[in-house]
Amino acid sequence: MAGESELDGRSDVYSLGCVLYEMWAGAPPFTGSSAQSVMAMRFTHRPSDVSSVRDAVPVWGSRAVVRALARDPAERYASAAQFAAALIAPEPGSPAPRDAPIQKSIAVLPFTNMSSDAEIDYFGDGIAEEIINALAQLPGLRVAGRSSAFSFKGKREDLRVIGDKLSVGTVLEGSVRKAGAQLRITAQLVNVADGYHLWSERFDREAADVFAIQEEIARTIAERLQVSLAGSDQKTLVRPHTENLEAYALYLKGRGLLYKRGVAIWQALEAFRASLALDPRYALASAGLADAYTLLGMSGALSPRDALPQARAAARRSVELGPELAEAHNSVAGVRVWDWDWLGADREFRRALQLNPSYLQARCWHGVINLQWVHGRDEEGVAEAARGVEMEPLAAYPRSMFALALLGSRRHDEAVDQARRAAELDPDAYLSQIVLAAAYHGAGRLEDALAVYERALAISGRHPWGTAGQAVVYADSGKPDEARAMRDELVRRSQREYVQPTTLAMVAAAAGERDEALALLHRACDEHDLYLIFTLYGFPTTARLREDPRFAEIRK
Repeated sequence: MAGESELDGRSDVYSLGCVLYEMWAGAPPFTGSSAQSVMAMRFTHRPSDVSSVRDAVPVWGSRAVVRALARDPAERYASAAQFAAALIAPEPGSPAPRDAPIQKSIAVLPFTNMSSDAEIDYFGDGIAEEIINALAQLPGLRVAGRSSAFSFKGKREDLRVIGDKLSVGTVLEGSVRKAGAQLRITAQLVNVADGYHLWSERFDREAADVFAIQEEIARTIAERLQVSLAGSDQKTLVRPHTENLEAYALYLKGRGLLYKRGVAIWQALEAFRASLALDPRYALASAGLADAYTLLGMSGALSPRDALPQARAAARRSVELGPELAEAHNSVAGVRVWDWDWLGADREFRRALQLNPSYLQARCWHGVINLQWVHGRDEEGVAEAARGVEMEPLAAYPRSMFALALLGSRRHDEAVDQARRAAELDPDAYLSQIVLAAAYHGAGRLEDALAVYERALAISGRHPWGTAGQAVVYADSGKPDEARAMRDELVRRSQREYVQPTTLAMVAAAAGERDEALALLHRACDEHDLYLIFTLYGFPTTARLREDPRFAEIRK
């Protein structure tokens, strides 16, 4: 069966589930325009409840079939006999079979800040994230991704709803209160099926004990869920990589800000710098600093001349201090891409994912930027991006990256679907809006593209990518005057601030100035403008550039 790493009885259960689903629903559980799109649907969608389509199908039968079609083989019935038993009507008074996953799955929600200091928010988020990372090391336990779990932050959602949306059987929630050197952490492990508290505890300790508390919580969860530590009993699950609590807190703040992107990257940069000032040997803070500079350079907030040397030095330092850290190798991979060192980037991305297969940033960058854009391995890139969505189904970022991969493959309608869902998950995210606009453009829905570009420009303070995208759509709509107006706007801005030459090339091409556009692309290549990589693949905003025969020189 496509996508399975090995075949066993659960593969047979899956196949039988597909047959029963189509018999009852009148259509396969996953559909698409091609074999590749069907595979992508399997990674990113959960089949609909059959009983909602065919009233005659009993609820327990429908639930049994959906469980048989679970993406993770560990969540399916172990044998056809178990599946058959679940399809039989339950005895009166006994609980009906449910499609909820087995108990050995968990979501860790961000710990609620019970202090008056808003800065403790980052601390509470960081505690939860460290526990997620610790639990992810345990074989036999599926842990919901950080971004999906954190999408419930600040919401009073019923735990049963959270469990259903994240497809987990248990949820860990908690709170943190910090007063000076004193720390109070509460944690409770809840079974989402019945709300039963499997375990709860309050920790009143010195703040310096936070790492020991995280370790104790992770090991207690493994014990309560009867998950084997499998060699981890002698290994520390929580490895903070610093003994300086203030440096740790600043790192957590920087990481939290980095997830937000946009102007928050500048704040993250300062937090990482402050963390390293307290502990210069803090490898994770060095990796965070490298990523901040890479993202600032990628988005054009800093020129390569100002950002690349800083990113390179921080990435090199992080891998020297923490050669076992996926974050460090991913940072080096990002810099290798920037240096046009394609083989080196590929090697570092693969090493990062080998060290931590759950590291979402590495998964997305490796799939879209490395496999698809740089190496042209289209199907592999789309599949890798789809895995990012599977890891974080409720997060906008991986879905936007998946939409970009689909757009690069010219699967425009699928790209629109995924990009729209990303924008619904986070309507204020610039990336979500810019990708949706590009997807509409690719699908030929030019008015929709212009409307979304307008929103992207509004929420970003008129970021040049949105201006360039809008210029190309105007040109494709037969509105050359509007396209030239966008070009003039960016040219004026470039005289007082840095604007990426690739972006200027896009608007020059939209205005019909091919020679100027190609000259700007050569400049982008010489300056190592990271946005240049975006032109290498099949996006509608850069089609005019790729149509010119001289573009082949740039690709070399």
